[in-house]
Amino acid sequence: MIEEGNIIRGPFWNEPVKVDKVNEIDGYLQIIGSTIHSNEHVDRLIEKDELSKIEVLKDEIDFSAYPENTFLGIEAIRFNYASLFDPLLAMNVSKIDPLPFQIEAVYGYILKQPRIRFLLADDPGAGKTIMAGLIIKELKLRKLARRILIVVPGHLKDQWRRELKEKFNEEFTVLDRYTFSAYYGENPWEKNEQVITSIDFAKQDEILPALNSVHWDLVVVDEAHKMSAYSYGDKVSKTQRYKFGEVLSRTSNHLLLLTATPHKGDPENFRLFLDLLVPGFFASAEMIEESLKNKDNPLFIRRLKEDLRDFEGKPIFTRRFPITIKFRLTDKEKELYNEVSHYVIEQYNKALANDKKRNVTFALTILQRRMASSTYALLRSLERRKERLEKFLKGEEKQREISGDFEESEDLEEKERWKREEELESLSLAKNPEELKQEIRELERLIEKAREIVKSENEIKLSELRKAIEEGFRKINEMNGRPRILIFTESRDTLEYLGKKIESWGYKVNFIHGGMNIDERIRAEKIFRDETDIMVATEAAGEGINLQFCHIMINYDIPWNPNRLEQRMGRIHRYGQSKDVYIFNLVAEDTREGQVLAKLFDKLEEIRDKLGSDRVFDVIGDVFYGKNLYQLILDAVTNAKTMDDILKELDIQPDKEYLSRIKEIFGETLATRFIDYTRIRDMAEKAREYRLVPEYVEEFFKRAFVKARGKFRELKDGFIAIDSVPYDIRKIAEEVDFKNRFGIMMRSYPKVTFDKDIASRNPDTEFISFGHPLLEALIQWIIDKFSEEVKRGALFKDPSGRFDGYIWFYIGEVKDGNGETAGRKIIAIYDNGEEFKEINPAILWDFSPADGGVKEATTRIDKEKIMSFVIDAVKRYKEEISEERERQARVKEKYGLKSLDFLITELDTELSALYDREAMGEKVDLPIRNKEEQKKRYEDTRKLLEKEIEGERSLSISMPKFLTVIRVVPEKGDMVEDEGIEKLGMEIAMEYERIHGRTPEDVSKENLGFDIRSKGENDVIRYIEVKARAGEGEVALTPNEWFKAKRFKEQYWLYIVADVMTKPALYIINNPAENLNPEEKIEVVRFTISPDEWKGKKQEVWEK
Repeated sequence: MIEEGNIIRGPFWNEPVKVDKVNEIDGYLQIIGSTIHSNEHVDRLIEKDELSKIEVLKDEIDFSAYPENTFLGIEAIRFNYASLFDPLLAMNVSKIDPLPFQIEAVYGYILKQPRIRFLLADDPGAGKTIMAGLIIKELKLRKLARRILIVVPGHLKDQWRRELKEKFNEEFTVLDRYTFSAYYGENPWEKNEQVITSIDFAKQDEILPALNSVHWDLVVVDEAHKMSAYSYGDKVSKTQRYKFGEVLSRTSNHLLLLTATPHKGDPENFRLFLDLLVPGFFASAEMIEESLKNKDNPLFIRRLKEDLRDFEGKPIFTRRFPITIKFRLTDKEKELYNEVSHYVIEQYNKALANDKKRNVTFALTILQRRMASSTYALLRSLERRKERLEKFLKGEEKQREISGDFEESEDLEEKERWKREEELESLSLAKNPEELKQEIRELERLIEKAREIVKSENEIKLSELRKAIEEGFRKINEMNGRPRILIFTESRDTLEYLGKKIESWGYKVNFIHGGMNIDERIRAEKIFRDETDIMVATEAAGEGINLQFCHIMINYDIPWNPNRLEQRMGRIHRYGQSKDVYIFNLVAEDTREGQVLAKLFDKLEEIRDKLGSDRVFDVIGDVFYGKNLYQLILDAVTNAKTMDDILKELDIQPDKEYLSRIKEIFGETLATRFIDYTRIRDMAEKAREYRLVPEYVEEFFKRAFVKARGKFRELKDGFIAIDSVPYDIRKIAEEVDFKNRFGIMMRSYPKVTFDKDIASRNPDTEFISFGHPLLEALIQWIIDKFSEEVKRGALFKDPSGRFDGYIWFYIGEVKDGNGETAGRKIIAIYDNGEEFKEINPAILWDFSPADGGVKEATTRIDKEKIMSFVIDAVKRYKEEISEERERQARVKEKYGLKSLDFLITELDTELSALYDREAMGEKVDLPIRNKEEQKKRYEDTRKLLEKEIEGERSLSISMPKFLTVIRVVPEKGDMVEDEGIEKLGMEIAMEYERIHGRTPEDVSKENLGFDIRSKGENDVIRYIEVKARAGEGEVALTPNEWFKAKRFKEQYWLYIVADVMTKPALYIINNPAENLNPEEKIEVVRFTISPDEWKGKKQEVWEK
């Protein structure tokens, strides 16, 4: 008979079910409950004649489970909640070494939010991709996010995909115009769980509806400032990108926006930008300032370059020195320049007359930019144009309408941009064959002149480049840097031309350009680092390639988009650069565009000197606020304005008012200037003490893999090889749901490590840790296989002789009023028959399995008695969570609710005035409708925010879930510790620490793998394990102690107190994992060290 409270198993479910309620209905039995592993709700009607297929599982504790199966079962569940034991888990399982300010942003600000709606707005180069990757990985490991969308500018899709795969082992699908159409009859946004797309692809009218219909756990938007809206009096103008941002805001739970330029000097624009996170959260700039002053801003963080330091307090950015090399064209070059310019202006004026300004203007600027790049690039463009026009004339091809503008082109990947530009190169305004012939003759004449200059090899720009290269290598030699120079050009034609020329000067050269895929670019990056002297690169090297080993950059041509110039500099001026950086900019000052660019660089230098900061080069476009630099250059080359007028626009006077505005544009008023490095260091140290990687993971994996009938081979240097993954593990990994979460598992792994530092040094190695499909499938197999057996309990022995009783294992859970899990905890409680005490679950590693000869009476087993203590333990855990939740709720009330109340009242006042005007006959229905809609939006947001705050505050505990109980009996033998002697040893060790100026803390009761945490000069911590002996006997380390010795290395100390009762002598051994050779005694799970070994390897002896 099935009753409430039973655990049942049957073919109707893929795992056992806990029965909460049973009803009989017309020949059926209604079973209501939940699955015991995945906690999914069950409500099934089972026909009575099928009840025989259901087995009621006995919930009996008889200690008959195999100890090894019990050990693996409990650890698998503990590993399933790894983030509980390691608050910096994502950091420790990813191939990155985050800097203090990155740890602070991710773990000190963003992940503390119950619902992440956050703007990460650090200066360029601070590693926002790394921080976003950490947040993605952490939310996945905490099981808070599965469906993730990343929105980036088109040209950065590959960079993001590469970084997430290499650094975080996360696979993302790119959805763009090519991949989207492959999903016949399916919604690609719904089909894929981890997606990268571009902002300008996703915002399209034909794409957006499919995206609007799906929900995401987390959305990340890079370069989020592009989603902008503007306020003009009563009217708000929203760009298409901003409307797209509103869709993302509505369809996501967690939303993370990334930008280095959040403010742009316009407070209202910034407020509208923040509305994408939570509408109306900050009603005024004053409220934002107050939140920054109080260090409780819940919506964004911004840190400035000069405030960013490493763990040693050193600045992470070196200096940079742009140098403008101005030159004048030769007579022949000037003649060609004037004739091409005349041709461009003539065509431009025709375009104006034909009302085809936009496309043709853009096409003509391509020609002008080619000429500014190199005569060879101009020659190739003219030849292509002539060839296409001849095909039009012969009727072999028809001229088609091609859309294109500068901004749209800039967001394309380089390969796409080149293709679009080659199509646009052939646009002609010729109305008939005669006009086409005339244009072809003109092109032939220009081609001949260009060809003559290229053949003469007397291009002035080439000779200036050669001098710049020589000067670059001289500077590298002066600063003892690596002899490498990076040369940028916009044009692939110029790239090929320069490569041949530079090789003829005796240098080794290689390339990066947009025609190469990401793997080819990575190989080119490596060749440049290890083999060649010079790399010639197009903008593709400005996207996702990191060249910090190079200190000199030459801009052979200058991009008309200032963002591209910033990106170029960012390839070498970034974290990891050890030398000052020099950037040479080649500018022909007697060309129209050259005059504009020369003025631009001169003015940037002047502003930099006045500001005392080179941050002007990070936001060039914004320094000339309100000036469209591309338009100014276009006006110059088309003679749309006089050169005097154009240069006058750039002639900004950096007075006090202007500098104040620039600082505002830099976002200085938004910046958090204080970074608490001590708190971050403490946070990282504490996490290191509790984390499970790599030592526990490696040992668990090996034991569990063998249990699953898997085989591995030990290789040299600590690697292992897995020749074949067992079928049962592969079967789990082949499930679609599993693949979506963890990616595809291989059938074999020839070289494996569990240590991320080793993995980083050996790129051919598979790094296995949490989130890796093999480990996750193995954990799942252990849980599926042994969870029922584990509940029966098992017998263990304690070789130290300290434990004699029962250890109960439960899962405690805290839920909030929004239905979200606020926290989970595995609770281990030691019951010695006299009292209950909460202990570290990792203690299980220090016990050995009891043999069949140990008999155990079960009369003392009483679940009810222990339950009230377990509930109290979960309640204490709830109070810990509640403290932070209450702080977050008060912040949301203080700013969010208060701001929304203010905005609603303000709108009421404005509407009242508008209603009065309407009553007097004035036509104000449009402003009234706009304000009524805005008021309703704010009222709805307020209700939702109030409900969210209440839900986040309302914490309750779920009924603790029983895992198992183990009986531990004390071992009798050489390993047994004498409590009195150990206590004396601790006192001597503590005294030694105090005498030497350190502050010791006794943590011996916490089972952390060390007995003393001792803080010394500059907050350097010693982790000390104390062993005391009456004489000079063998010393034994537990697995927990040995794992911590391997982890902390130079920070771990073994203090052995010999002759403790008579003439105590303290033997001090640093880094025992590397300096001692213990004998591993598997049967008693101890690492033993003989007296000859520990006496012979001591660093110091202190006699009291």
